[in-house]
Amino acid sequence: MHFQSLIHTFRVLDVIDIITVAIGIYYMYKLLKDTRAVSLLKGLLMLSILNLISHVLNLYVINWILQQGMTVLLFALPVVFQPELRRALEQLGRGRIFSKAQNVNDEEMDLVIDEVMSAAKAMSRENTGALIVFEREVGLNDFIDTGILVDAVVSRELIKNIFVPSTPLHDGAMIIRNGRIQAAGCLLPLTEDRTLSTELGTRHRAAIGLTEQTDAVVIVVSEETGTISYTYGGHIYRHLPEDQIKEALRTFMERPRQNITSKWKWGRKK
Repeated sequence: MHFQSLIHTFRVLDVIDIITVAIGIYYMYKLLKDTRAVSLLKGLLMLSILNLISHVLNLYVINWILQQGMTVLLFALPVVFQPELRRALEQLGRGRIFSKAQNVNDEEMDLVIDEVMSAAKAMSRENTGALIVFEREVGLNDFIDTGILVDAVVSRELIKNIFVPSTPLHDGAMIIRNGRIQAAGCLLPLTEDRTLSTELGTRHRAAIGLTEQTDAVVIVVSEETGTISYTYGGHIYRHLPEDQIKEALRTFMERPRQNITSKWKWGRKK
């Protein structure tokens, strides 16, 4: 009877209301899934679950502590999610909030890796510095926003042109997402690790810094020595044969959800 009375009071505007909220939640998820905010949301979800469990089990002290922590976090959310809120308003203004993500299969990714490594070899011979980022599970929109959007097919010729010295984009990083060059000239965070070799300059420290904060893989070409290295998990791996770097990239990009750090720790780690 209660259900029938509820149906009788249900209006068309209620349906529109529910659909609008559902669409809003869906596109908010799309905005957040390509950022580091996803990890923060997971943390908030875990705190909420622990809060519920402590309430059900009458763990009064733990429940009180979690409730106070949740209250503080609610006030901190606008600050924590400031980049995502700004991006959402910008995309809404540009009409890009409904843009569709792209996918890439393993064969296409192999071609991308071959093009990147061919360009890296050519730049290595010419001692041209380069910083090429492969996005994985953790989105890099925060860093893409600091550069110039490109959205182009990956090719060795384009990569070499972007990193030509004295051009506007050569000092920043190139970010590859879904098998395409998403942006170039991007700024990356520098590592604060003071134990690194003094041989490593700003470009290498930026590559390490990004992989300390995300699960990205970064290819670095040294401007001074021409050495090709890659960074992952806050470590840099240098002086490796080309085939080992390519194999590591393929493994990281083909199985992004697996923890494979230990399997591909080849070469000298600095």
